[in-house]
Amino acid sequence: MRKGLTFLRGMAVAACASLPLTAAAAPHANTVVASVNGEEITIGHMVMARENLPDQYKQLPDEVLYNAILDQLIQQTALKQQLHGEVPRYVELSVENEERAMLAADVIDTVMDEASSEGKLRAAYDDKYSTGEGGDEFHAAHILVESEEDALEVKAELDAGADFATLAKERSTGPSGPNGGDLGWFTTGRMVPEFEQAVLKLRSGEVSGPVQTQFGWHIILLNERRKTEAPEFEEVRAELADELRKNAIEQRVDELTAAAEIQRPEIEDLDPAILKDISLVRN
Repeated sequence: MRKGLTFLRGMAVAACASLPLTAAAAPHANTVVASVNGEEITIGHMVMARENLPDQYKQLPDEVLYNAILDQLIQQTALKQQLHGEVPRYVELSVENEERAMLAADVIDTVMDEASSEGKLRAAYDDKYSTGEGGDEFHAAHILVESEEDALEVKAELDAGADFATLAKERSTGPSGPNGGDLGWFTTGRMVPEFEQAVLKLRSGEVSGPVQTQFGWHIILLNERRKTEAPEFEEVRAELADELRKNAIEQRVDELTAAAEIQRPEIEDLDPAILKDISLVRN
């Protein structure tokens, strides 16, 4: 499916072309800069055309870009007029999808702006760090093996009194093995979820049972847990804003979909592979 003309071949020529005559009033979005068989092209059209360009084109000199964009819009208008007002079905559907996405994005932007106002950011910071402490920090070690059977063997040896660091050097397949399995200090969010959940359940000095992650099977020793100092507001501003925006979007989407009358009719013999058939929207 064609996505429009490639960016104009006449870029160098456009740089030398003169700009349109200026209007008496200050130019605005509805200012007409050209017409093709009576169909108007405005500054607003040009602004949005520029907005959707790849970043490398936006770096071009303003005059070059202005003339190139205007030439492209003129050419596109002349070409599409050859359809004499008839709009192919795939174009209608694409425009509807694009409009839907852009309007939804506009609502999301509003929700995010409201959720991450300065006042709400300050309130979130105070709520999260009111005690003057940050999150938990953990000092742990692990022994990584390939199978659950191996992990159970390691756990049995530890329960029988084997030294964790020594056993890690002998049995662990992970890069921390030569260091006795020591992982140093880390905070939440730094380890894969399964590993982190297991650590959170441990008390200092306690050893876990077998824990499976994408890397294999772990036996984990939690050496120590401590609280970090609360960070300065500016250090976590972006993190708090992301969290507030994410939560606000999820809440708003849930509210709207819960309140909406949504129907999903059962369609007989519907094969999901139908989405690959582009011929359905050609006319």
